[in-house]
Amino acid sequence: MTETSRENLPVVVIGAGPVGLAAAAHLLERGLEPLVLEAGDGPAAAVASWGHVRLFSPWQYDIDAAARRLLTGTGWTEPNPDALPTGSDLVENYLAPLAAVLGDKVRYGARVSDVARDGADRSRSLGRERRPYLVRYTAGNEVHETRASAVIDASGTYGTPNPLGLSGLPAIGEEHAAEHLTGALPDVLGFDRERFAGRTALVVGMGHSAANTLLSLVELAKDEPTTRIVWAIRGGSARRLYGGGSDDELPARGLLGTRLRDAVEAGRVELLTRVAIERLEPDASGAVRVLGTARKDSTDGVLDLAVDTIVNATGFRPDLNMLREVRLDLDPVVEAPRQIASLIDPNHHSCGTVPAHGETELTHPDDGFYLVGMKSYGRAPTFLLATGYEQVRSVVAALAGDRAAADAVELNLPQTGVCSSDLAFAADADGVVSAEALAGATSGGCCATPSGPQTVTLGLSAPAEAATGCGSTAEPTSGCGSAPEPVKIGFTTGVEHGRSSD
Repeated sequence: MTETSRENLPVVVIGAGPVGLAAAAHLLERGLEPLVLEAGDGPAAAVASWGHVRLFSPWQYDIDAAARRLLTGTGWTEPNPDALPTGSDLVENYLAPLAAVLGDKVRYGARVSDVARDGADRSRSLGRERRPYLVRYTAGNEVHETRASAVIDASGTYGTPNPLGLSGLPAIGEEHAAEHLTGALPDVLGFDRERFAGRTALVVGMGHSAANTLLSLVELAKDEPTTRIVWAIRGGSARRLYGGGSDDELPARGLLGTRLRDAVEAGRVELLTRVAIERLEPDASGAVRVLGTARKDSTDGVLDLAVDTIVNATGFRPDLNMLREVRLDLDPVVEAPRQIASLIDPNHHSCGTVPAHGETELTHPDDGFYLVGMKSYGRAPTFLLATGYEQVRSVVAALAGDRAAADAVELNLPQTGVCSSDLAFAADADGVVSAEALAGATSGGCCATPSGPQTVTLGLSAPAEAATGCGSTAEPTSGCGSAPEPVKIGFTTGVEHGRSSD
């Protein structure tokens, strides 16, 4: 066959979510041609599916710089930087306008099934680096192929949740009980209300998704007192999710753990620990029996629970099937690029810090292919939008031949303490948190949130004083640590959706 040159071909971006559209904006700004393939019917289909959920980060950290520049002058009005958007706000007020500016460079209903080097399977090395990428996707009932000079996979992980069973495998009968599973973020107080009101719900998981759902169920139970709420975690304690409560420094993650702990202690939420779900058995009444083992009130025993609905907030894993013919360098544990895996491995970082990273850390043996955004974190749940924006800025700079810009990786983020939160619950309809609510959530502790937004620059140019993680406090007696480290500082990211081992 005739070998196709990589020159003058577009860069294919898989996924039109926040990070994928940011990649397209950076590509345009660099004079490169993007082609965004999105499986959903509109931009950020995954985000739209949890549109009722309010983000922990205010708008100032949710908008990519190149996207902002592209939108400027189009009549777009930038949202209040201090307000907390919902998922719907993010789509309607930012991502939909951005996708509209990109126009026909974004194709909807285009589900990518395979990525390969054109004319070379995974085992062929001769001349591999000269070959473009072949991207196969379905649109409607037709299969299409397009060639690309490079591929940026920003398809995320939301479509591939971890199973309820142990050992990374589904519980026996899990697929037959699919109608009882809601996914990680059901709209308990809105669209899905009837599914939960006056019924028994089992929430499985120990991330922020589980916590959000549990607190929404507590609110629902105030109006529907026969609603029963059972929370199942695989660990022996929920202390990690309870976290430091009011010592959390991201103004939107202040009290979620505290509120959840109070609900458990008051008996509004039944907590089961050391849970091992072995089997699901739908019954004739329309409920499903959950069978296995669990610990309740410090006593181990058999789990035999009849529930109406299961919220499977057990985390996510990347879909790597479509990348079978691409040469990847992935960590065998978290399935993330090997160079960042040790920084995000949840076996070592329940709420860890992640140094700023870019194209260098995201490379694979097949040049020009990158996993970015949530998918670049594999099975680790500790990701923020700003991380993905800096990833694609660096990756696109490298694709454009600007090595200096690709290597100058920095992040401007809030100084964050521990990882549990919920000032999002205190926000008004416009996502604004009052000064009173903020003050009530951040009093006490050396690392309490300052009255105004504070940022910390991460990367090689970060100022040394930012590394303390305690604002300007660096006194030995402050309880915030001693001498700051000069470089490679990180930020606390939090556990959004939990992970399968929680």
